[in-house]
Amino acid sequence: MNTKNISSRILSPFLIIVVWVSLLVASTNGQQQTDAPALAEPPEAVPPDAMPQSPLPLVNPKIVVSKSGRKLELYSDDRVIRTYRIGLGLSPIEDKVRQGDHRTPEGEFYVCVKNANSKFYLSLGLSYPNMEDAARGLRDGLITKAQHDRIMSALKGKKRPPWDTALGGEIFIHGNGSQSDWTWGCVALEDAEMKELFDAVPLGTRVIIEK
Repeated sequence: MNTKNISSRILSPFLIIVVWVSLLVASTNGQQQTDAPALAEPPEAVPPDAMPQSPLPLVNPKIVVSKSGRKLELYSDDRVIRTYRIGLGLSPIEDKVRQGDHRTPEGEFYVCVKNANSKFYLSLGLSYPNMEDAARGLRDGLITKAQHDRIMSALKGKKRPPWDTALGGEIFIHGNGSQSDWTWGCVALEDAEMKELFDAVPLGTRVIIEK
């Protein structure tokens, strides 16, 4: 018998088995690769300008109130960093003239009181009446010369001016809601925003109230 033919007959089934096993292994590996879970892509970083920025610390802080716009803007180094909706006095349009007129005053003031125990959540007292108010009050006969001089002395010392004259006083920026004009002449914010503002500004902060 031809030895070559015998070898071919023996090897042929063996080669078939080897090829079959190889195909099976390759198929199994392919299936494993297909079923393997894909790695999760790393989360994208939040751009810095999309994250809320804390208002602290402030540089040369300033508060600007727009009565007609019903908004309060908080400035740091001449840049607006917060804008809050506000409510005003029951008579919101005209400038304040006297005690009990329920008007929100206009002009330039400073924070002269910080009250953490206000009945309106938190409050920042403003230095109303200012020098212009005192001069007007004296001219119109609403206050005496002595009262005028007391107001001027307090303002020059950056203290709280007298709030017990016919010009009125106790004008605050405070909490308890901004959805309507409900105060007796104050500026009202929502409590969460009042907390942020209260924590952010120090005594002496400049406050400008515009028409």
